[in-house]
Amino acid sequence: MDVVVSSRHCEVSERFREHVEEKLSRLEKHDHRIIRVDVLLEKEVRAREPERAVRVELTAKSRGPIVRAEACAEDKMAALDLALDKMASQMRRAADRRKVHRGQHKPESLGEAMARAVPPEAGQADDEIVERKVGPVTVDGDGPLVVREKTHVASPMTLEQALYEMELVGHDFYLFVDKETERASVVYRRRGYDYGVIALDVS
Repeated sequence: MDVVVSSRHCEVSERFREHVEEKLSRLEKHDHRIIRVDVLLEKEVRAREPERAVRVELTAKSRGPIVRAEACAEDKMAALDLALDKMASQMRRAADRRKVHRGQHKPESLGEAMARAVPPEAGQADDEIVERKVGPVTVDGDGPLVVREKTHVASPMTLEQALYEMELVGHDFYLFVDKETERASVVYRRRGYDYGVIALDVS
């Protein structure tokens, strides 16, 4: 397994590189297919929160899906340990899902998953609405609102694959194109191993 360490606004010592390689070698017991792990160490020059001054981002590339994890802490060693714990946890959950699905004769269909999905309740509007501009978006109310645009190349996949990918990136939701229906869909975590699915039907 190759380990590539890079940094922003700080220097990386040889000792820290060796420490990173030693720590990351433990990931192979969770996923023996890992080929390379990219480690990005970033230090905020004028940190408002000293306990989040250093950020470590891990990206594991293997013969399977890419796994990402990141964490912030006061120093680089603590941030590395937190990010490593997150990545190991994501790999364990993905491995558990693989074991569960191997024991099933028939995976849950998209329709069955959607039947369990509960739409979120509509929130009540405030009595007093303040309109403001955040980037190109007009915001009503207090916010806060984070505006960030991302575009990803997507290949159609099954619900089972989307769940697997969601566990690996460590998110609570995953946007995908369903292979069976060709609809844009979102799978999201509800409680524990319970999931919901929302699909768009363009009319």
